[in-house]
Amino acid sequence: MPLDPRTPVLIGTGQFLHRASGLDDALGASELMAEAIRLAATDAGLASVPQPDSWRVVSLLSWRYGDPAWVIAQHLGLEPRDTAATTMGGNTPQTLVNTTALDIQRGDADLVVLAGGEAWRTRMRARDAGVDLAWPKAPDDRMPRVLGDDLEMNLAAERDRGVSMPVHVYPMFETAIRAAAGRSVEEHRRVIGELWARCSEVAAGNPNAWLRTARTADEITTPTDTNRMIGFPYTKSMVSNNAVDMAAAVIMCSAERAAALGVPRDRWVFVHSGTDCHEHNYISNRLSFAETPAIELGGRLALQLAGLGIDDIELIDLYSCFPSAVQLGAQSLGLSLDRPLTVTGVVLPVVVPSPS
Repeated sequence: MPLDPRTPVLIGTGQFLHRASGLDDALGASELMAEAIRLAATDAGLASVPQPDSWRVVSLLSWRYGDPAWVIAQHLGLEPRDTAATTMGGNTPQTLVNTTALDIQRGDADLVVLAGGEAWRTRMRARDAGVDLAWPKAPDDRMPRVLGDDLEMNLAAERDRGVSMPVHVYPMFETAIRAAAGRSVEEHRRVIGELWARCSEVAAGNPNAWLRTARTADEITTPTDTNRMIGFPYTKSMVSNNAVDMAAAVIMCSAERAAALGVPRDRWVFVHSGTDCHEHNYISNRLSFAETPAIELGGRLALQLAGLGIDDIELIDLYSCFPSAVQLGAQSLGLSLDRPLTVTGVVLPVVVPSPS
């Protein structure tokens, strides 16, 4: 059966991190993303970044570019024909892949560059030093298309009770998971410590991970002067690290365009299926904190669309801002916590407030 020329494929990926020694050699998020895009083009075997039909960026927190995709295109010397940015949310990178695959399949785009990045480490260094960064911004009249709808995630009654940040919410999920499992506090702490220790072992072998030191479960779960308690039962080592300067990029195109660019067939990665589901926006309206029915439904449908079962999937990487997210994702997908659940070891960025 011949391959449909509109079949969406990933032809190149790039990851870039920069450990600046100070502010003089630091890079802004747009520069980090431009470097990741160059690496993605090299990964595809291309001599330079091809002109995309659309530039699409995961919305970021460390700098307000206005239109970040426009700024990135300027770094690369290319024409920003169409620029877009996602709404905020941990699900948006995967949603961006899903929607872009559909656009390519429909013929609404032929080649798209996707990127995301943060320079929060440098931004905080500059703030502490009282330095105003001279990072670029798009012209005031230049605004990207917005992909997706903003979600209102908190009821007024929740905010009034101080429940608004992820660090306020995920510990409640963790406690609910522990109660549902019938574990004592110490038993559960050991389970999640061992889970996170396995993630740190993977990160230690990943050249694109920010923290590459394998830590034991006790080192991760025990509060110390350098591993303060963030939100019980989570220590600093158990929550996401936003003090990073990192970026990643993907180049997606149609199979027809990939062939025209001369990208070797063994570099094509096919997008078999993708789904988007949401739990109830307001946590106080959820039936249970120990279940994620949207992940269960979305995972089941994604597998059905691909004609596969969960045991057919060799490589798995679960979103991991907090241990509860990994446990709930694994539970909903029918995965044992003893199975390798990450190929990157990455704990994704989320804002964690520092003590006053």
